[in-house]
Amino acid sequence: MSKNWKTVVRRVALTVFVFAAGFLYSCAPGNAGDFILLSQEETESELTVIPDTEEVSASTEETEPETKPRSCFVYVCGEVVSPGVYELSEGQRVYEAVALAGGFTEAAADTWLNLAEPVTDGMKVLVPDEETAQTLAVAGSSPAAGESGAALVNINTATKEELMTLSGIGESRAADIIRVREQKGGFSSIEEIMEVPGIKEAAFAKICDDITV
Repeated sequence: MSKNWKTVVRRVALTVFVFAAGFLYSCAPGNAGDFILLSQEETESELTVIPDTEEVSASTEETEPETKPRSCFVYVCGEVVSPGVYELSEGQRVYEAVALAGGFTEAAADTWLNLAEPVTDGMKVLVPDEETAQTLAVAGSSPAAGESGAALVNINTATKEELMTLSGIGESRAADIIRVREQKGGFSSIEEIMEVPGIKEAAFAKICDDITV
């Protein structure tokens, strides 16, 4: 074999050795592990944590505010110890409104009312005496919806608070009604209430079915 040919063989062998060494190095366990570790770190950095549905629901329930029952203002009058307007919660009953007003008087017809009826805002609870209850029973009257123990308001004897239960009659207008009836010595008919300043035909039409003399 000539000298030039031997030189070529040596160069080829050296080149093969270099490539083989590089391949074996890249496949070595240590280097492969580094590559795998790097891939895992890059993958984990891109992950998005999705919260558990039950945990989200529990968190929402904890932050929801409690719903408080609405207030109801009820006017309790008639044969009770302390007539007046009382604040109750929606869902409470007529007997609780009567209790706030001090309970029944001795003259009260306590069986006339539906004491288990739920109260509503703006409700009027009128407790009649025994004589009035008997008169209403003979006439076939019964408490109307939203008004327990409903009865006509006598504009000659009603208190300011009772007059204020009429539609459109506020404190000052009720005081005017009392002043005019005292000046007149009493109303002879319900139409005479239109002599009170501020009560004309339109206002009278709203209350004419609820008043008497």
